[in-house]
Order: sequence, then C-alpha cells, then structure tokens
Amino acid sequence: MGGLGGEKHFPKLKNDTFLCACHGQETNHVPVWCMRQAGRYLPEFREFRAGKDFFETCRSPAACCELTLQPLRRFPFDAAIIFSDILVIPQAMGMDVQMVAGKGPTFPEPLKEPEDLLLLQPKVDVNKELGYVFKAITLTRHKLDGKVPLIGFTGAPWTLMAYMIEGGGSTTHSKAKRWLYRHPEASHKLLKMLTDVIVEYLLGQVAAGAQALQVFESHAGCLGPVEFQEFSLPYLRDIARKVKDQLKESGQDVPMIVFAKDGHYGLEDLSQSHYEVVGLDWTIDPRSARERTGGKVSLQGNMDPCALYAPKERISEIVKKMLEGFGTRGYIANLGHGLYPDMDPENVGAFVEAVHTHSRHLNLK
Repeated sequence: MGGLGGEKHFPKLKNDTFLCACHGQETNHVPVWCMRQAGRYLPEFREFRAGKDFFETCRSPAACCELTLQPLRRFPFDAAIIFSDILVIPQAMGMDVQMVAGKGPTFPEPLKEPEDLLLLQPKVDVNKELGYVFKAITLTRHKLDGKVPLIGFTGAPWTLMAYMIEGGGSTTHSKAKRWLYRHPEASHKLLKMLTDVIVEYLLGQVAAGAQALQVFESHAGCLGPVEFQEFSLPYLRDIARKVKDQLKESGQDVPMIVFAKDGHYGLEDLSQSHYEVVGLDWTIDPRSARERTGGKVSLQGNMDPCALYAPKERISEIVKKMLEGFGTRGYIANLGHGLYPDMDPENVGAFVEAVHTHSRHLNLK
C-alpha cells in the first residue's frame, strides 16, 4: 500500500473489547458502536461538511479522518468506522454517482439493459481508483492512536447492483428485481464483477490498517428467501471466504461482520457463511436470534434507532432488556440501522453509557 501501511508502525491498541467480542471471547463490558456514528446528528459534522460536495469529502483522506474521529471525541465508543460510502465501488467501475440534496445518491445514467454491463470497467485497479479510502484508513489508524479498533466496510453485491439499476434509493427495487427475473444470467455476471472488486477493496482496507470489516447488505429486505439464496447469499459467502483465504496466507486474522437488513429469513444461513459476526436489525428478538444462530457467531445490534427519541431513563431500560436478551458474551451493542440526522447527541451518549453500565453489572452477576 506504500506510505504509512505496515502493522508494526501503527500505535498499540489500548481497547480491544470490540475485537474480543467479535471472536466470542469474554469482555469486561459489552462493546458498543453505532452505524452512521460519524454523521449529521452531530453539529460539528454538519459544520465541517457545510458547502462541500459529499463525494469530494469522501476523496479527502484528511476530511474522512476528521469525520471518523469526531464522535469518538464525544462518546466512549469501542470502535471507529471509517467515514466513506458504499457507492465508491460503482464509481470505481466507471459509473457517475452524485449526492443530490434532499434526494440522496443519484446515478444520472443507471444500468437499464444487460448490454449496459459493457460500459462498466471489467477489471478495477483498486489502488488507483480507491486509494483515497486506503489513505484515509491509514491516516485515521495513526490519529486514533490505538484508542479503539478501526472498522472498514463495503456494500454487498446485491445492494450495490440495486443502486446501479434503480439509479438511487427505492422502496420496491422493482427495476433491479426485474433483472433478477428477466435477466438472471446478466444479474449473476454483474454480481460476480462486484464481488471481485469488493474482495480486492476489502483486502486493500486491511493492508491500509482496517482491523475489522463490515459488509452491508442493506437491501436484503426486498428479496424473498428464494432470491436471497440465489442472488445474495452465495456472493456474501464468496466475499468472506476469499478475503479470509488471502489474509490467512499472510497470517492475519481480521473479523468480518455481515449485516443483511430485514433479512431475518436468512439468519441461519448467514450464521454459517464464514463471518464471525452477524449484524441484526430491530425486527428480530434477541433470544430468538441467539437460538437460531446456535452460538456459531457473535451477534451485533439491534436496538431500534427510534428508541433514541425516548427519554434517557427509558433508553437505559431498553438497553438493559436488550443486553439480558443477548447475554454479554459474543455480543456487540449497536442500533438496528444507522443514526438519523435529527437525533440528540446526548441520547446517543446515554445509549453508550447504558450499554457499558448495565453490561458491567450483568457480568458481575
């Protein structure tokens, strides 16, 4: 990776609670972090981002580093996640993606028919196209000074495919699903292309200093069990297996988390897909998730983000109940989705504090 890479040059990790929980080891307290913890709910984030193009910010290692560190200055999170976006991969493959105010990510020219696959870059040089993410990871790893581990991430193939065909967010994903039913071969071709880039991208993140990896299958919920089995799960498995095989060769052990939002029908399969951790949204009961995954994996999640609108005492009660459901071992507290922009940072602080306090207390029992 050049420059500042190389594990030995990084500051020593002081708090490994999150990594221990990923591996199912005992910890003093349950570790906690939040999806979208670097985000618009923080006034300092809004101030820093004001007037700047979103993807330009993503391409600035210094900006990504600053935004990643902001929440850690406020809250004692047990992990940091690099500030970036899942749509940097379609960009690296040659697609134009813009962040439109009030609308979100937009592809001016989405994929419409199978022949449009010819317009994509078949072989992506990740160092050239996504090197800015690697630089951000390396810089952030140094600036974190070993405070907590740094998580790298990617979108999963089906989720990225859905964006590339829909041209943006969608409630039905009917254009992308049309491909699955009308053009299954082209769909598999695209999913395979995405998988190849994702594997290289994740390996690049680890080489740059990422200490854990999360794969976001944010659009699992619009697939049924049959489509999930064909168009999502095999690629999720491939990613974990290929990344791990490569890392094994260099003697590295980096825990991987899979988060398939609304994919509760695939819970058993996901717990046998080579990931150490399965992330859960808020639609799953903690005890049932434990039962269905049979102790094969650590679990992460799954508080309803909207619970953060509750008064602080109520947040504390909700957290306590959640911890009792999951148990304190092989568990990472998180929300069942990302933080929303209108959330009060103080309530986020109350959530983190409740996780630490109640889990320490439960551990003493």
